Amino acid sequence: MTATTAEEFPRVFAKYWGARDAAALAGLMAEDADMLSLTGGWAEGRKAIEALLTEELLGGFSHSRLVTGKTRLRVLGPGAAVLQQRFVLSGLVDSAGRDIGRTGAILIAVLVARAGGWHAITLQFSAVEG
Repeated sequence: MTATTAEEFPRVFAKYWGARDAAALAGLMAEDADMLSLTGGWAEGRKAIEALLTEELLGGFSHSRLVTGKTRLRVLGPGAAVLQQRFVLSGLVDSAGRDIGRTGAILIAVLVARAGGWHAITLQFSAVEG
């Protein structure tokens, strides 16, 4: 499943995150996209993004869940938009497997319409307070 609209992108992202499907998450990205992850990891290109997400989803995010919050979508023109999506991230675990509570997160992405749906050409997923 791809995001058929820019508005659908956060819901699809959260669905694949919950399924721990790094390949599907990377599939939401353009082939030449870049990503800054929650852990500060940087990846360029879909294959590198998939590898980064695979590692992270097997680690501290292995039991995590995303709950969508406030969404802001700024249309830049036909087939282009900037997305700001707030999430609550729960189910985080430390290296000993202990739950470390919930935190706020924000996903900021530049989205473009391409064959097969909307894809991020750059995406930043960061922890935030409040």
